[in-house]
Order: sequence, then structure tokens, then C-alpha cells
Amino acid sequence: MAEAAEQPVPDSEETPGNIVALPGAETPIGLTRKAEGGLSLHFTFDLPKLPSLNRVADWSHQQLINGALIAVVALLAGWTIYQAKFAAPKAQPSETAVEAPANLRPNVVTSFNPDINNPVVGTGSYVDRLASVIGDVILGKDVFVAPFASIRGDEGQPIMIGDGSNVQDGVVIHALETMNGGKVVDQNLVTVGGKKYAVYVGKGVSLAHQSQVHGPAAVGDHTFVGMQALVFKSTIGKNVVIEPGAKVIGVTIAEKRYVPAGATIVTQAQADALPEITPDYAFATLNDGVLHVNEAFSEAYGHANSGESGEAAPTAAGGAKSGH
Repeated sequence: MAEAAEQPVPDSEETPGNIVALPGAETPIGLTRKAEGGLSLHFTFDLPKLPSLNRVADWSHQQLINGALIAVVALLAGWTIYQAKFAAPKAQPSETAVEAPANLRPNVVTSFNPDINNPVVGTGSYVDRLASVIGDVILGKDVFVAPFASIRGDEGQPIMIGDGSNVQDGVVIHALETMNGGKVVDQNLVTVGGKKYAVYVGKGVSLAHQSQVHGPAAVGDHTFVGMQALVFKSTIGKNVVIEPGAKVIGVTIAEKRYVPAGATIVTQAQADALPEITPDYAFATLNDGVLHVNEAFSEAYGHANSGESGEAAPTAAGGAKSGH
């Protein structure tokens, strides 16, 4: 910053030894070695004397220029001091902070749902940016959620999707309200492992294109729910196959049974009469191949879209069987 020199500039023989005067310069300019290390550049000059501010109208052209230069120097000096002493430093973004993707968002408060919850996405799971996951939804590890799937934990809560499961294109997962007037609506909840859920989907489950699971509902591990099938107010056992277009409403289906394509199961007698899955059943191993393909999708899409919105970090996927 400029300093006004009250004394004439010293002659070269009076100049301190740590100041180097430039040849032909009227004022000394030099470098000073700091005690703490490093160098500082400094110089002095005389500020021009100006007439009274009350007679600005009579100033010469050169005096006006000099006055403007002094004003600029004063403003710069004042701004520099303000920034150094008073201006609050700008907050730097955390290196570990990650903005939540727009398609993973909290629910809204309603008369039947007083709580706001954010989705929880497990390690290695991938949610496509064209899918929507809202509210109290828990995705386990290595879950694949395809484009245009909708998982809404905004009315019935919570919704759980187990490890290694897949929610394919156009699938809808939703539930009836589980709170009303501040009280829990028990009949709209299912209990799995001692915990209550609006919708529970187990591990290694495949929900094929455009299928719907509407709570209260529970789907057991390694079950396949076919294209455009519907599960509502039902509990599905493990290793079940619900073929495309079937509807299962208000019943419990035992393990290792299958529901034929297009069938409508609405009574417990119908559910109990469903055929068992045997080795010669055409779709006995269908879910194995579907899981293999969608596990690969979760890993590959996660790598391909790493750093962009709508995905979680991938992990290694297993399986080596033919797929769907």
C-alpha cells in the first residue's frame, strides 16, 4: 500500500543496505528479507498536493486526475483492510459431503403422516435417475432399482427392500396409511422378524416389469413376482413364483408354491390349493437367472454413472447363471 513520504527520498548512500534502488528511479524500490523468511517488495512515493476540496470547480485537469487516483488508492486500501479484518470467510464445501440425488427425497408432512423421513440406500445399491424413491424407504445392499420404478414411503411406512433384490422398470411399491390421528393403524402393517412394515420385500426378490406390491404386504426371500402381477394385503412365502399377470389379494401363500399366469387368488382356500414347485416346473430356477442379470446391472450401472446423481457406490456382484 502507498505511504506518504514526509521527508525527501534519501540519497543512495543513505539508503539501507537491504533496499535495492532501480537505475533511473526517483524513488527507491527494493526487496527486504523478512526475519521469518521470505522477501517483501516495498516502495515509497510522494502524494501530490491538491487544492482545497471547496474549490474543486477551479482544479486543473491534472489536479482532477491526481484527485481521482488518490481516491482509487484510498478505496482499494479500505477494501483490503475490510476484507482482511471484517469480512467473514466463505464456507468451503466439505470434501465428503454428497448432495442427495433429486430422485431420492423425503416425504411431506400430512394429516396421516406427521414424520419426515429420507430414503436409506445400502452399499452397492443403484437407483436409476429416472426412478423415484420417497420417504421412509430402506434399500438393502446391492439392490437394483430400474428406470420408472416408484417406491413411495409417504403414506404407509416403512418400506423395506432386502439385500440383492431388484425393482424393475415401472414397478410400483406403495402402502395404505399406517398412521391416523397420531395412532398406529395395525391392520395396515405386516410383522417380519419382530418388526413392523408397511411393505416388506425380502432378500433376493425379483419384482419384474410393471408389477405392483401394495401394502400391507410381505414378500419372502428369493421370490419372483412376474410382469404386471399384483400383490395386495397378502403375505408371500419364500421361493414362490407369481407368474405374469397374476393377482394375489388378501391371502397367505406358503413357501415353494406358484401362482399360474393370469390367476386371481382372493381366498385362503385358493391360496392353499396352489401347486408346489418341483424340479420339473418350467420356472423353478427362473429367479436365479433374473437375480444374476440385475446384480450385474447394479454393479455396471453404478460404475458407469459414478459421481452422477441417482446412484450409489457399487460392489461386486455374484452369480453366473443364465439370465432374464
